[in-house]
Amino acid sequence: MATAKKAAKKPAKKPAAKKPAKKPAAKKPAKAAKKPAKAAKKTAAKKPAAKKSAGKRKPNAAFMKAMTPSAMLAAVVGNSPMPRTEVTKKIWDYIKKNKLQDSINRRLINADEKLKAVFGGKGKVSMFEMTKLVSNHLK
Repeated sequence: MATAKKAAKKPAKKPAAKKPAKKPAAKKPAKAAKKPAKAAKKTAAKKPAAKKSAGKRKPNAAFMKAMTPSAMLAAVVGNSPMPRTEVTKKIWDYIKKNKLQDSINRRLINADEKLKAVFGGKGKVSMFEMTKLVSNHLK
């Protein structure tokens, strides 16, 4: 019985395969005509986002908490307690002042002696890795 079903299905597939090959050629212009209509519907369906009247954005309290830098980090940014955002700003000021940003790949920082101590002895550090390494020196 299973062989009879397979035999019955095979002839049905062959004629069906020939017909769709002819139909897509006829449908292509119709699809192209429908696409702009769909795009027009989508743009009409979009509504302007409702704006919040919250005023000024509140900073995250965790970023604003004063942290004490380690002795190695204090050599670069100073030893007074300051928030993480200020530490990052001061490190970038130090990097730009001493021209430690890589000239070819601007995402890399070429560490001098002071920064090598902060970066755990690494000579080159990406700017994304830098924040991770600096956070180890904040208490």
